[in-house]
Parts: sequence; C-alpha cells; structure tokens
Amino acid sequence: MFELGMTGLVGSLGAVSKVVLVLLFVFSVVSWAIIFLKWRAFTTADRMDQQFMTLLAKAKDLEDLCRQVRRMESSPAAVLFEGVMDRVVGLRGQDGASGADRQLVERTAAHLSSSQLSRLESYLPFLATTGNITPFIGLLGTVMGIIDAFREIGAQGTASIAAVAPGVAEALIATAAGLFTAIPAVIAYNYFLSRIRRTAFRLDTVTIELMTSLSVPVAKAKPVPVGAQR
Repeated sequence: MFELGMTGLVGSLGAVSKVVLVLLFVFSVVSWAIIFLKWRAFTTADRMDQQFMTLLAKAKDLEDLCRQVRRMESSPAAVLFEGVMDRVVGLRGQDGASGADRQLVERTAAHLSSSQLSRLESYLPFLATTGNITPFIGLLGTVMGIIDAFREIGAQGTASIAAVAPGVAEALIATAAGLFTAIPAVIAYNYFLSRIRRTAFRLDTVTIELMTSLSVPVAKAKPVPVGAQR
C-alpha cells in the first residue's frame, strides 16, 4: 500500500503539515543551491591561491609579481597582495618614501583580509539557519499531524493500531523531511568553515611575507664621530 503512493500519503496530510513540507522543500532547494555555489567558489579560490603562493615563493621582485597577478581576482591571497602593493606604491609615489610603514601594511592587509573572508562567508549563515530551525519546523508538522491523528481516533471511537498507525506515519513525514533538510546544511556549513580557516591562514602568511619585505626600521641611530665621543 505504501508503494501505491507516497504522493497519496502526502496528499492525505492536513493543511498545516502540507505548509510545513512546502516550507522545508524551499529551504532544501535553496540550501543545495548555496552548497553547489560555495563549493565552486571555494574550489576556484583554493586553486588560484595555490598558484599565487607558488608565484610568491619564487618571486624576486614584489612589484613585478604584482603585475603578474592582476587578473587573479578569484584568489583571496592575490587580491590581498595586490591591494597592499597598490597602497604602498601609491604612497611611495606621493612622498618619495623608500619603504612602507608597518602599521600601514597591517591595517591595509587586515581590511582586505576581512573583505575577502566576508565574501567567502556570504550565504553561509543561511545554511546555519537551515540546520538550526528546519528540525523544529519538521517537529511542528509532526505535532500538528499527531493532533489530527488523535482527533480522528476520537471521531472513530477506536484506538486500534489500524486506526493509529496511518495518522502517526503521516505525522512523522514532517520530522523526516526536517532532518533530511537540516543534516546536509549542517555538514556543508561546518565543511565550508574549515575551508575559510585555511584561507585565513594563507592570508596571514601573505601578510607576514609583505610585512617582512616592505617594512622598514622605525629609526636608525646615526654613527657618532670618534672625536665627539667622551
């Protein structure tokens, strides 16, 4: 009888349970769309970051490297590097300075790093929200379905298994749908967070390399003439 129709089973649900299933279906479709979208974005970003890190390890001239990575817009590390270099080179052109202030590099790198991580984190809160609330939405549908089942039992005046089982089975569909929606969303959310942490580590590595290469000592003591020494 179950084989005859899952459609018939869903069709026999109450109005509230149907609304719950439609809502869960919408959450599931949007979640899977975000999962595929972010998977593609992270895969591209990781591949481009690896290419940039290889170029950075081999580079001898940072300004020449900056020209090479102009089109690597999908690489968070390359965008960070290019942004810092553009700021430093621009300031050098204004005041003729030969080096870069450490605080300037840190502030610029922190801003660009935060911007890139925020871009990668976009839409992930929806996955977290889906994982948190859809089990409760499914539970709501189950509770309403069980209420309808007991109301039907009262109307029939019998509590046999034949009278109870169909109503309970219908009610549990909402719980199952809630779990099927929540589980992939939670897994994907945690997985993408781990990839964001790896990206943040690469951005920190690039920042350290830039500070090492561009920072200049705050001050150097001038040698005191021998005749001036006492």
